[in-house]
Order: sequence, then C-alpha cells, then structure tokens
Amino acid sequence: MAFNGTWKIDRSENYEKFMEVMGVNVMKRKLGAHDNLKITIQQDGNKFAVKESSNFRNIDIEFTLGVNFDYSLADGTELTGSWNMEGNKLVGTFTRKDNGKALTAHREVVGDELVQTYVYEGVEAKRIFRRG
Repeated sequence: MAFNGTWKIDRSENYEKFMEVMGVNVMKRKLGAHDNLKITIQQDGNKFAVKESSNFRNIDIEFTLGVNFDYSLADGTELTGSWNMEGNKLVGTFTRKDNGKALTAHREVVGDELVQTYVYEGVEAKRIFRRG
C-alpha cells in the first residue's frame, strides 16, 4: 500500500515534448507544465481510488487492477485500458480512442517520491511527486 497518500507535483522531465507528441496545443502545453497537480491514492487490495486535482480540473477515478476502464486526459484525449501490478510498480496500458495508438504509464514509489513515467510514440516523460 506504498501508493496510499497525497502526492504533490515536484518536477517534470521531458513533459512538454511528451504533450507535443500527444498533440496538445502550445497554449495547453504551457499551462500543463505548471498545473500544480496533486494526486491522492487510496488502495484497498486490487481496488484503487484516485483523486486528481490541478489548476484545470478535479476528477475521481476508481479502478480495479486488470479491469479495463475509460479515462479522459486533462486535454480531453479519451483513453481505454487498465492498470496492473508488476512487482512494486503500477503499470498502465492504454489505447487512445481517436487513433488507436498505445500510451503506457508506470507509477512507482522510489524513496519518498512517486515517479510517474509516460511513453507515447517513443517519447518518454516523467512527473515526480512528493508526499504532500
């Protein structure tokens, strides 16, 4: 249950380039780079409840490991996919509904940080959070 808690964005690596490859327009990329994202994760066995709050939106997501669900990114991109545990890592495999391309995401607690890694079209970005 290492994921449990509230995590606040600390820094990002290659996030603007990732958003560009995802097709996010320049204005939304600039805003997205400074979204003050906060994630609250509550794990109960295979079930997760995640609250995302940022300057742009607040959203509640519930999912069960291995079960597909639909999700919208902050820019409106629609995805479908699932999260699974691989060791101590949450691994998400998603497909964009608009073009069928794959987006993968990993969440892992490293020391006192939550590291989220995204990969789309060969471009990798990281968002690093600290307990808030």
